[in-house]
Amino acid sequence: MLEFGKQDAAAPIKDITEADFMAEVVEASRDVPVIVDFWAPWCGPCKTLGPQLEAAVAATKGKVKMVKVNVDQNQRIASQMRVQSIPTVFAFFQGQPIDGFQGAVPKSEIDAFVKRVAEGGAEEGLAEAVAAAEEMLANGEVQDALQTFMAIVEEEGENIDAWAGVIRCYLAEGDLDQAEATLNGVPAKIAAAPPIEATRAQIALARQAANAGPVTELQAALDADPANAQARFDLAQALHAKGDVEAAVDHLLELFRRDREWNDGAAKSQLLTIFDALKPNDPVGLKGRRRLSAMIFA
Repeated sequence: MLEFGKQDAAAPIKDITEADFMAEVVEASRDVPVIVDFWAPWCGPCKTLGPQLEAAVAATKGKVKMVKVNVDQNQRIASQMRVQSIPTVFAFFQGQPIDGFQGAVPKSEIDAFVKRVAEGGAEEGLAEAVAAAEEMLANGEVQDALQTFMAIVEEEGENIDAWAGVIRCYLAEGDLDQAEATLNGVPAKIAAAPPIEATRAQIALARQAANAGPVTELQAALDADPANAQARFDLAQALHAKGDVEAAVDHLLELFRRDREWNDGAAKSQLLTIFDALKPNDPVGLKGRRRLSAMIFA
């Protein structure tokens, strides 16, 4: 399984110096959040906070890394970070400080701080992984995309985009049965999310495409009888199967204009399925929805 935003869970808490700071904090935080504990041997509160902080970081099982800086031995970096009292704790992510606190705080606040840092890093890492998988899929690297999406689902079981990505990978491979089985396995909490609903529509359209008739024959039948509603509907399905979504939408809108009640409103139902399958900002979908609304409310 791929791991996102995680290091070796057994990695020790490190004591670092000014010379290590760039590599161990700034650069390391590009992969996983890094918590920096500024302390000194003579600091009483540091002796309490340090072990509590280390325990909270260890509980993240590698989602957060921690280093310790002795301010007596590393005064320049402490000054650069404007450490005015100790203990002082900073969290770095993507090379920048993102959170922190000063002084002794209750264990509950320490735990909440570490959890906040861990979740922020995990979310960022998963978002980057989703984007990478989407790029793989767009480039035709379907198996690589599928493995990445599936790993994200294992990491975060209710990641909507990853579940939708897995289904779209199976669709790209033409495995409609596996796509549908995956859709049926989506957690109920996210099953109605728009990206998941989009895959439901995409599966329906893909199954229709498998039975679509030849465009040339259907076009000839419609040319011979423009009032032939079934021929127009079948032609729309065939055109969509060939990738001509705009022409399919045009024919369905014309069918709806001519007889909106034909076949229990099949034209409207098919239009909505196509719109749901498209990205929200797809120009064909946006234009088609506007035209359909204008007809409905005319």
